[in-house]
Amino acid sequence: MIAFIDEHRDVYGVEPICRLLPIAPSTYYRHAGRRSDPEQWPTRVRRDAELKALIRAVWDENFGVYGVRKVWRQLLRGGVKVARCTVARLMRMMGLEGVRRGRRIKTTQRDNAVPCPLDRVKRRFRADWPNALWVADFTYCWRWSGFVYVAFVTDVFARRIVDWRVSASMRTDFVLDALNRALHDRQPPPGLIHHSDHGSQYLSIRYTERLVDAGVQPSAGSVGDSYDNALAETINGLYTAEVVHRRSWRTLQDVELATLE
Repeated sequence: MIAFIDEHRDVYGVEPICRLLPIAPSTYYRHAGRRSDPEQWPTRVRRDAELKALIRAVWDENFGVYGVRKVWRQLLRGGVKVARCTVARLMRMMGLEGVRRGRRIKTTQRDNAVPCPLDRVKRRFRADWPNALWVADFTYCWRWSGFVYVAFVTDVFARRIVDWRVSASMRTDFVLDALNRALHDRQPPPGLIHHSDHGSQYLSIRYTERLVDAGVQPSAGSVGDSYDNALAETINGLYTAEVVHRRSWRTLQDVELATLE
C-alpha cells in the first residue's frame, strides 16, 4: 500500500489516494519520515539494524563459514546480548548461512589380523578433568597433486585439539607423530584413555606400543559406526567445512598454513 502511494502520489496526491484506501495520510507520512530519518525508526528496527551490522562482521571475519549457532556464540563472547532465534531471523533475512558438510571418502581401513582394544568410552564423550580422555582420527583434503591427510588428537574435557599433523600419505608415521607431540606437550598422567576408530594406523603395533609405554589406555569403537567416535568425526567435519572447502589447495604447505589459522 505504501509502495502504491509512492508510485502515484505525484499524479493524484497523497490525500486523495488515502481517501480511497483504508489508510490515514498521517500513517503514510509517518512511514515516509522513518525511511528518510533513522532516528524515527521503531526501537526493534533500530536494534535489528545494529545487530545486522554485527552479524555481518562476525560472518565475514570467519570466512563466511559460521552458521547461526556459532555467530550467536561469538556475539555473546563479544558482550552482545541477543537471543539465538533473533540471530537466526536476521541471518535468514540477510541470506547468510554457514557452510554445509559434504560427503567424505573412506579413510578407515581395518586390519582384521590385528587385535582390537575394548571400547572404554561407550559413546560417553565427557571428561571431568583435562587429559582424562583423548579422541583421535584423521581426515583428508584435496590438493592439486592429490590428497593430503590431517590427523587430530582432541582433549574431550576442553573440546580442544591437543595436536595435529599433515601428511601426503595415510601411513602410521603421521598419526604417531601427532600422538607423540601431544604426549610431549601435555605430559598426561597415567590412566588417560585414548579412543579411536578401527583404522589400521591406530591399531598398528607401533602405535599401540607407544600408548602402552606412555601409560595410556587404548580404546576403540565398533566397526563402521561413526557414532562410536562421534566427537572426533565432528572435529573432522568442522575442519573440512570451515577450512578445506574455503579454497583449492596447491601444496601440502598450504594446508598446514591454513590449519594454523
